[in-house]
Amino acid sequence: MIHVVCSHCGATNRMPEGRDLAAGKCGKCNRQLFEGQPADVSAAILEKHIAKSDIPVLVDVWAPWCGPCKVMGPQFEAAAKQAEPKLRFVKLNSDENQELSSRLGIRGIPTMIMFRGGKEVARISGAMASTDILKWADQ
Repeated sequence: MIHVVCSHCGATNRMPEGRDLAAGKCGKCNRQLFEGQPADVSAAILEKHIAKSDIPVLVDVWAPWCGPCKVMGPQFEAAAKQAEPKLRFVKLNSDENQELSSRLGIRGIPTMIMFRGGKEVARISGAMASTDILKWADQ
């Protein structure tokens, strides 16, 4: 079984290996588990993704006033369309989630952090094109 966290309600769903994850729906809220675009999540939902998901989680930490974040937003979405459900793409608004942003050690935005198995495995700051995001994530 593969554990997939719902970005809408935070429920952990168990999916049989080999099943098309892109077609999966949440057992609690009945929404699509993957929508081909990054979900803007709260600190609590992000922490569930990190702790309980068997799928690597790529987080874009951003803020609405940040010019480079506005440029990277569509690029991050384009990368999500290509890579989900192999990777989970989520966005964390650093203004609305200042405590978690501080605990994550965010010093500049946009910052992308890759989590796998509950641990941070990579981090990069600065705006990137979708192709560069995917190349970086594949490393």
